[in-house]
Amino acid sequence: MKIIAHPLTAAAFAPFGDVLEARGDPDKIINQGFCGRFHDRAHLDVSDGRAGVSLFQAQPRALPYRLDMVERHPDGAQCFVPMSMDPFLVVVAPDASDRPGTPLAFLTTPGQAVNYHRGTWHGVLTPLHAPGLFAVIDRIGLGGNLEEAWFETPYTVVAD
Repeated sequence: MKIIAHPLTAAAFAPFGDVLEARGDPDKIINQGFCGRFHDRAHLDVSDGRAGVSLFQAQPRALPYRLDMVERHPDGAQCFVPMSMDPFLVVVAPDASDRPGTPLAFLTTPGQAVNYHRGTWHGVLTPLHAPGLFAVIDRIGLGGNLEEAWFETPYTVVAD
């Protein structure tokens, strides 16, 4: 089963989360006119804990990509901000009675980040280039906040 990875757009990704990008005019100019602020671009919804910032370093993958598992975090949103200008693969799936439905795949453009809404089925962090370094903003707290779902038949993600 093949999934075609399409370019990431805010409209296509809206049911699953937020696309963060500094495009167009900033919302506000700050720091004595030397900095544009693109304000409040992600909804960091967490329960029973707090939002924290971690750094993840993931090994690069390649397309075609074998997708055999997705995960979700029922107690908090999860935001991935690349620390390089390299694109990465984003996989999401609608919820179908507490299981992932048919996945969708997107390729980011340089400068885009994603925030998965709480409870959204998504693929693992999948950089396509080294260094694979990301700032991750997610829930820090007690208790499990991870559910995994494995596909009986893996999907193959290919470029558009």
